[in-house]
Amino acid sequence: MMQQVLVSIFMILMTIGIYVVMSRIYSRFSWPLLLPVLTTTVVIVALLVSWHIPYKTYMEGGKWINFLLGPSVVALAYPLYKQRFVLKKYVVPILVGVSVGSMTGMLSGLFFAEFFHFDRTLMLSILPKSITTPVAIQITSNIGGISSMTIVCVMVAGLTGAIAGPAILKWMRVKSVLGKGIALGSASHVFGISKASEYGELAVSTGSVAMTLSALIGSIIAPYITMFFHI
Repeated sequence: MMQQVLVSIFMILMTIGIYVVMSRIYSRFSWPLLLPVLTTTVVIVALLVSWHIPYKTYMEGGKWINFLLGPSVVALAYPLYKQRFVLKKYVVPILVGVSVGSMTGMLSGLFFAEFFHFDRTLMLSILPKSITTPVAIQITSNIGGISSMTIVCVMVAGLTGAIAGPAILKWMRVKSVLGKGIALGSASHVFGISKASEYGELAVSTGSVAMTLSALIGSIIAPYITMFFHI
C-alpha cells in the first residue's frame, strides 16, 4: 500500500513538473509545436518507454490528475458568468457559428475517412472527433464505433486545432476575439479553450460555450448523419 502511495505521488509530481517546465518554454518561445499539452505528453511517453514503466503503473498517479478534469471544466463557468452579458448580446452569431462548426467537424472527418476508404466502423469512430471526449465516447457507443479509436481521434483533432488554429485564423483574417473563441472551442474542445486563453477571458468564455453547444448539437445530429450518408 505504501509503495502504491509513493508511486502515485511520484507520477503526479513528475507530470506537474514536466508541464510547468514545458509551459515556461512555451511562454518564452511561443512556437505552436511547443504547446505544453503536446510537449508534456511526448516527454511523459518517452520517459515511460525508456524506463519501461507500464501505463497501469503511471495511472496510479495519473488517475488523480484525470479526476481533476471534471472540476477544471466546471471552473470554466466562472469566466462564462463574468462575460454573460456579452454572450447574451451575441447569442445568434454564437449559435450559428457553433452549428456550422459542429457540422463541418463531423463532415470533414467523414469525407476524410471516405477518401482513404476506411471501413464503416472506423468512419463511425472518426465522426465525433471534434467533440469533447466524454460525449464523443457516448456518441461512438450509440452509433457503433470504437471508443478507444474515438479517443485517439479526439486528441488528434484537439491538438491539431490548437496548433494550427491560430495560423488558420490569421490566414482567414479573423480578428474578432469572439470569433476566435467560437472557432477554437468548436473545433478543438478543451485543447482549443486552452489556446483561446491566450486571447483573453472573452475568448475562453465563448470557447466554453462553443464546446458545450458542440457536444449537444453533435449528440443530436450524429445519428442523422449516419442515416443520411447510409454509413
